[in-house]
Amino acid sequence: MIRDDYYILTDIVPVNSWSNGGYIMDVTVNITVNGIKKTITTNAERSLLDVLREELHLTGTKYGCGEGRCGACTVLMNGKRILSCVTPVVQADKKAITTIEGLAKGDSLHPVQEAFLAEGAMQCGYCTPGMIMTAVALLEKNPNPTDEEITTAMNINMCRCNGYPKILNAVRRAGKK
Repeated sequence: MIRDDYYILTDIVPVNSWSNGGYIMDVTVNITVNGIKKTITTNAERSLLDVLREELHLTGTKYGCGEGRCGACTVLMNGKRILSCVTPVVQADKKAITTIEGLAKGDSLHPVQEAFLAEGAMQCGYCTPGMIMTAVALLEKNPNPTDEEITTAMNINMCRCNGYPKILNAVRRAGKK
C-alpha cells in the first residue's frame, strides 16, 4: 500500500511496475550523498537506509531497530539529523545527505570523530556512526552545548554497551574545538 503522506516532495518522476501481483510505484530520486550527485530509481516506499546500504554501498550507517527508536541509522539531510530507517527515499529527493563516510576530509577526521577516538567513546562500535552524526548535528547548531543539551540531543541514540559517559565526554571535547 502506498501512503499519500509519504509524497511530501514534488517533481518525482513515477515509473510504473508490478510486484507481488499488486501495483507498486517506483520513483526516480536525485540526491547528493557525501557531495556526489546520484540518480536512483526504486520503490517509493523504500527506506533511505536501504538505498544507502544496498544501492550505494555505504554501510557505515547501521540498521538497528527499523523503527526509528535506536538512532543507529542517523544521517544528516540538509544538515539536519534524520533517522534513515523510517525515512522514505522520496523525502531525500533533491536533498543533500551526509553519512558517516562523508565526514572526514581526505586523511583528516572530522573533529567529532577525533573526539570519539581520543575519549575511547566506543566499545563494540555499532552505535558509533549514529552517535557521531547526532553529535555533528548538535554541534553545528550549538557549538558549546551544556551537558543537559548534549544528553537531550543524544537521547534517541542507544548504546547497548552503555558507553554513555565516554560519549558525553567526546561530545564535550568536540564542542571545545
